[in-house]
Amino acid sequence: MTTDQVKELIEAGLPGAAVEVTDERSTGDHFSAVIEWAGFEGLSLLEQHQAVYTAVGEHLTKEIHALQLKTFPPNTD
Repeated sequence: MTTDQVKELIEAGLPGAAVEVTDERSTGDHFSAVIEWAGFEGLSLLEQHQAVYTAVGEHLTKEIHALQLKTFPPNTD
């Protein structure tokens, strides 16, 4: 799986999210993602991560073996 494919999955599941994905090992199965999304507002960190896991769906246990996340709502200051 490519970083673009992972990014597309996340963006499709979290419409309007700003997403950056990197391939941590250059192996196509260990990724890191930084995600800013208004839908994270009021959610715990666990709930934010669960939203991302839902977005990537069954790919997480098949093509994606690891997905390190940094999630946060937009800064409204």
